[in-house]
Amino acid sequence: MGDWQQDDDRTRALRSPEPAQPRSAGQPAHPVPGRGGQAGGPPPGPPPGDGPRPPTASADSASGGAVRDDTVPRAVSPVYGKARQGKSPARPLKGSSGGPSGGPSGFPGEPSGGKGGAGVSNKAWGAKGPRAPKGPRRPGRTVARILAGLLVLLLVLAVGGYFTIDARLKRIDALRDYEGRPADTPGTNWLLVGSDSRAGLTKAQRRKLATGSSVGRRTDTMMLLHIPDNDGRPTLVSLPRDSYVPIDGHGSDKLNAAYAFQDGGPHLLARTVEKVTGLRIDNYMEIGFGGFVGIVDAIGGVEIDVKQNIKDPKAGIDLKKGVQTLDGGTALGYVRTRATGAIPDFDRTQRQRQFFSAVVKKAASPGVLLNPFTSVPLAFSATDSVAVGEESGAFDLLSLGLAMGGNPVTTVVPIGSLPTINGQSVVKWDREKALRMFEALAQDKQVPKDLLGK
Repeated sequence: MGDWQQDDDRTRALRSPEPAQPRSAGQPAHPVPGRGGQAGGPPPGPPPGDGPRPPTASADSASGGAVRDDTVPRAVSPVYGKARQGKSPARPLKGSSGGPSGGPSGFPGEPSGGKGGAGVSNKAWGAKGPRAPKGPRRPGRTVARILAGLLVLLLVLAVGGYFTIDARLKRIDALRDYEGRPADTPGTNWLLVGSDSRAGLTKAQRRKLATGSSVGRRTDTMMLLHIPDNDGRPTLVSLPRDSYVPIDGHGSDKLNAAYAFQDGGPHLLARTVEKVTGLRIDNYMEIGFGGFVGIVDAIGGVEIDVKQNIKDPKAGIDLKKGVQTLDGGTALGYVRTRATGAIPDFDRTQRQRQFFSAVVKKAASPGVLLNPFTSVPLAFSATDSVAVGEESGAFDLLSLGLAMGGNPVTTVVPIGSLPTINGQSVVKWDREKALRMFEALAQDKQVPKDLLGK
């Protein structure tokens, strides 16, 4: 009986029967694994194919167990069919899948992940049976991860670029508070100024661009841009530089004189525009000749529909009528020339609005902003040549560009007469119509069509 504890149904039948021996009092009955369950359970029934057989042992009153009658011969194991050497429990044949109870081979007590069960890992068995094999990797997940990484990279570059550009912007004291300054009105108002400053241009560049060698600073272009808070179109209004207007401390004079006076400059020009229009200026932007050329070249030129042949040696241009792409130098001559029209200054303001709209619209287009080979040179050229008010930043410039991409209404302030005063030809506004125009903008409304000029 030394091997009794290693017995089971399959090996027990291979041993020679031994006579039953009486147990000493108090000796517990041993459970028989695989047949009778735990100690104290009912005795197992006869094996299949055997007839009824009377039990040879009774239940142990002390332990509640049952003793199997070992005197009865057993059937030959259906698994092996012959006697087997050794004392260890029998294992399944190679290729058997084992069972879910116990270890991989189906034997209780075998450690999980053992070598039994024909190499079946414990990972292949779940609580409810074998797990399904993992499917192939989906390429969509890889693509999604790559796109997510690129988006994060673009976001980092955009944030870093924003702070870099904002730090490089030149800021000037242009918008000051003063007594009687107009109250804030709906929408956003920009004063856009193109100066004839030659700063940054070499002598060779001045000759090439036909800018002359004038010293000092004057405003060559002035425009008022209103961006509404609603879904309406922006309005771009040209303010002729020869407009005859009152200037604080200097009586009445040409509008560009407010910038040229020794005690003037951007702040006096902005103050003069606010007083004659009744609109509060929210942002100020100024650009010189050199910056104008650099920005146009940075975006690869701009397409313009030239309305007529223009030949002007003073502006350094010889253009033919039709749609064409202008580079920076040619564009500068196009907006400066006075060689066309019965009233040359009015033609100039029209070309300036046309060109400014085209430049800003292209600069804010996805093809330029999303292309680092154009957006980076544009950003550095703009920060080197553009000056803004202390209240403005890179985000305001981006908003300006996006607004100009929304097909703005372009016009000029209503003109009343062109008198000569103190020996100078000046432009006097039609005050009634001009007030109606600026009142509409102050109320964030579209300018009435009867007030729109060319």
